[in-house]
Amino acid sequence: MRAWSSAPVPAVPGRPPQLSLWDTSRGERVEPNISGTAGLYVCGITPYDATHMGHAATYVAFDLLVRQWKDAGADVVYVQNVTDVDDPLLERATATGVEWTRLAEEQTDLFRTDMEALNVIPPTQYVGAVESVPLIVDGVEHLLAEGVAYRVPGTEGGPDGDVYFDVEAAQRVTPTTEAGAWVLGQVCGYDEAEMLKLSAERGGDPDRPGKRHRLDPLLWRVKREGEPAWDGRSLGEGRPGWHIECSLIARKHLPAPFTVQAGGSDLRFPHHEMSAAHAYASDGVPLAEHYAHAGMVGLDGEKMSKSKGNLALVSRLREQGVDPMSVRLALLAHSYGTDWFWSQEVLNEAEARRRRWTSALEAEWSESEAEALIAKIREALADNLDAPRALQEVDDAVSRVLTAAQTAEGAARENDGAGRVREALDALLGIRLNAA
Repeated sequence: MRAWSSAPVPAVPGRPPQLSLWDTSRGERVEPNISGTAGLYVCGITPYDATHMGHAATYVAFDLLVRQWKDAGADVVYVQNVTDVDDPLLERATATGVEWTRLAEEQTDLFRTDMEALNVIPPTQYVGAVESVPLIVDGVEHLLAEGVAYRVPGTEGGPDGDVYFDVEAAQRVTPTTEAGAWVLGQVCGYDEAEMLKLSAERGGDPDRPGKRHRLDPLLWRVKREGEPAWDGRSLGEGRPGWHIECSLIARKHLPAPFTVQAGGSDLRFPHHEMSAAHAYASDGVPLAEHYAHAGMVGLDGEKMSKSKGNLALVSRLREQGVDPMSVRLALLAHSYGTDWFWSQEVLNEAEARRRRWTSALEAEWSESEAEALIAKIREALADNLDAPRALQEVDDAVSRVLTAAQTAEGAARENDGAGRVREALDALLGIRLNAA
């Protein structure tokens, strides 16, 4: 599957400080080791609706991580998936009368366009679930052979043979690294009662008869009438579960373990917990060294969700003529790990900020002013990707420059210092500003 296109990222002289990143699985700051390959996996969309601000906030947040690593001179391998077959997609296709493959293709194309507009660096590997079915079949067959997966009888007239992951058996797998064994809850940090609650809310089936443990997740769903299905060899015709998809795509394209698994905070459980479990149960090696999660974005004081239909869409704002850099600035104005609400006021503030910055880049910047600002941006981003602080540093510098410009004689013009700041805003924050 193809990703979106991206303009070259400017090279900024110098290097950032060591990154300190909040690891949600450990509950503490860590300094990811990127001396070899910096591997990042960010879970992608299920393409049944347009990109809303919650999606955009996640991908912009971890775009900052990619930029920080690239600025540090790291070899970055970034992988993102597309869950282009899953229950929500099939349900939306049925409800709207659109063929499911067409819906997936249309919404994936729209997502690509939104990401390109927001100046998000594309992943090194952009991989769909459908194209990964042979890989997933191999993986599920292996888990069955290792005794950490099992088949469940059909219920209410349904077919026999759905394959489930055995979470208790997985915790008995012998580790092959010093990291130790996987233990249920170690990635998400929740107790079993909370995990059961979230499983029921987020597509799990804790009350299905025949399962060995209520939290055992689905690996392979055997064919049902009216549903798409693929050749599963010994598994029978069917389609993959959700968590195994990301686990195997990550294992194929990234080091084991890779550096950071990232996504929205709603993926901590069950998705990231179970993806990690599947990988570990397969070979005794952890999936990722660290986990980072973006907060949820609501709309005007309410939770934003596709089911409610209260979505602030990137594509809709673009159609209304909003500059995508204003949208990106609005997203960066909030700490990535916190929950917050999108509103017209948030967007208005971002548009005003973009206009101020654009005007300031037409004024005179000394080399020392540019160097000082670039250093402060780097310091802020090294501090757990603190974009709000970085934006404030730019605001402060812009105010000084604009004040000086009001008293200066002669016409304002582009200069070496302003050019360096323009390139740094693009490279480090992803804010690409055209001349006024």
